Amino acid sequence: MIAVVSGGTKGIGRAISELFLEQGMKVYISSRTKDNNFSHDNLVQFEADLSARLGINDFADFIKTKETQVDILVNNVGVFVPGSLMDEEDGMFELQLDTNLASTYHLTRALISEVRKSDNAYIYNICSTASITPYMNGGSYCISKYAQLGFTKVLREELKPEKIRVSAVLPGATMTNSWSGTDLPTDRFIQPSAIAKLIWAAYQLPSNTVMEEILVRPMDGDIT
Repeated sequence: MIAVVSGGTKGIGRAISELFLEQGMKVYISSRTKDNNFSHDNLVQFEADLSARLGINDFADFIKTKETQVDILVNNVGVFVPGSLMDEEDGMFELQLDTNLASTYHLTRALISEVRKSDNAYIYNICSTASITPYMNGGSYCISKYAQLGFTKVLREELKPEKIRVSAVLPGATMTNSWSGTDLPTDRFIQPSAIAKLIWAAYQLPSNTVMEEILVRPMDGDIT
């Protein structure tokens, strides 16, 4: 089985990739810089900036030279730059829309022919609780995540006749680089491995069953 995970060297993407490898899958991941400490016989790393269309095309074209089908596509790459809409720096809107939304749209379109060849295809888009709940200092990040959830819903409807399952994954505060330097205890956050386990559990469901939205928060609630 073949999996593709964008942004697969850190955080949630890393945890998903590691779990897929444990399950015997061949995994293709993208990142801006390869991680030499992350290696496996079935892991293929590809350097690409998925905030740019050229990087998306290069990553997809590389996969197509190696594989004829893709069983699981995880659109995980993302960026969070805190700020309010009226005060954030110029360019933050474009950066977060390009990374969080456009990469999901363009990578899915680029690989959909290969996904359609799988007998048990699944697409996961890593959204956020910010996809459904606006919060202070969320700025353009919230906009991008609302739009990513909307894209996921439209994609699910369009692919239903082809029996391709599509899930939106909406994690709350997860211990990733976005929270580096925080003074909060680690048990206040979701661990990336928990998100990976949920994704794998959804994949194990019968092929006529789909978790449309996987919403998960820390037990103590959102961090605001």
